[in-house]
Amino acid sequence: MTKADIVKQISKETGIESTIVLTCIESFMRNVKAALLAGTPVFLRGFGSFILKKRAQKTARNISKNTTLVIPEHNIPAFKPAKSFMAQIKH
Repeated sequence: MTKADIVKQISKETGIESTIVLTCIESFMRNVKAALLAGTPVFLRGFGSFILKKRAQKTARNISKNTTLVIPEHNIPAFKPAKSFMAQIKH
């Protein structure tokens, strides 16, 4: 499902113009990104959490040049589904 599909579905279900729905969805995504950039997790009760996970430093190999390089510690965004959401998916 793409963002356009979500916009169409919400617009159809609510009767709200698709341009307004698109603006709301893009604003939601902007706010989630801003919160994560600030180091603040986003909790959506019954759905899940957008969090930052810390990846440890590691050594990697560049096979084509036959060299090793160090990848420094870094954060990555992640989604952790809520227990109730996971229960629905498993059934």
